[in-house]
Amino acid sequence: MLVKRNFPVFPTFDRVFDDIFNNDINNIFDKLNTVPAVNIKERDKDFVIELAAPGMKKEDFEIELDNNILTVSSKKKEEKVEEKSNYTKREFNYCEFQRMFTLPETANIEDIKAEYSAGILVLSIAKKPEAQIQPKRKIDIN
Repeated sequence: MLVKRNFPVFPTFDRVFDDIFNNDINNIFDKLNTVPAVNIKERDKDFVIELAAPGMKKEDFEIELDNNILTVSSKKKEEKVEEKSNYTKREFNYCEFQRMFTLPETANIEDIKAEYSAGILVLSIAKKPEAQIQPKRKIDIN
């Protein structure tokens, strides 16, 4: 006779096993697949792209422009070594992302500035003069 149990024989062990393996694996995949959040704004004279990338340095970023495609990428590798009297612990951390943005025809690709401060990478892309919002003016009637 086959008996099917609907409850685990060792519930505590099952929970611990699930917590150790499932959650750690999920956390690892979350860390590996992290892509910075992005805000995109259009202002009167330019476009602004803000990438949230805390804990990085400006040297960690690579910004390229190819055929009106602006690419922001980063590859960062860290290794921590902790040595105690009876063991050595090594932790490797890899962070890699790539974001691509198609610039509009109104963007002046010759005037792009980048700044990194307080965990935010800010890209400012100037608009072509003819695309900038012109100030309000009165038109005389002849």
